Amino acid sequence: MAFDWTELLKSGMVMFAVIDIVGSIPFLLDIKKKAGDIHAERASLVALGIMLAFLFLGEGVINFLGIDVNSFAVAGSIVMFFMAFEMILGITLFKQSPESMKTATIVPVAFPLIAGAGSMTSIISLRAEYAAINIALAILVNMALVYFVLRLTGRIERMLGEGGIELVDAGHQFFGAAASGLATVIERAVEEHGLPNGYVLGEEASGALVAGLRYGEGKLFTK
Repeated sequence: MAFDWTELLKSGMVMFAVIDIVGSIPFLLDIKKKAGDIHAERASLVALGIMLAFLFLGEGVINFLGIDVNSFAVAGSIVMFFMAFEMILGITLFKQSPESMKTATIVPVAFPLIAGAGSMTSIISLRAEYAAINIALAILVNMALVYFVLRLTGRIERMLGEGGIELVDAGHQFFGAAASGLATVIERAVEEHGLPNGYVLGEEASGALVAGLRYGEGKLFTK
């Protein structure tokens, strides 16, 4: 349970990559357009509570319920797949009444967009290698960044203007199509080869000026 800067940094990098709040800005603008507003404080606090609860209780709870971690991850991926499907076709698959859109700050922003299946499974993976205090601090730092981005959604929308928002909508369709294609590839791979029996937990860094360099390391975990 000792504090360690290295573990904090590595855990923070993993959670930053998984949450990907900067890459979620197109989703956030789309949700804001439908819901009218996103409460940054509420979304950040709810997501923080979910992640911290899952850090200390999550694995025991899903084991008690008899849910496999892989199944949990697949369920969250299905939710994200339908969000991508809505972007591609420009349709609404689920009825969105004014009452239901009032809860958009919680669902789908806090969960599953921020504290989603990827975040949960990453927390379990990190918990197997790092001290809980370092993971908790990494989550807290990332939630501060999430709060900052959510607070700026209105300013980002004004900065983009109508033309920029149209560009974001085009990006919705592109990334939605990419997500749909990736989901199809994963589904086909699972059908042909079965569920994975291991995963790699690590980090990677790269940079370039005239020539490019890339460094990465990881640890293989198997069932």
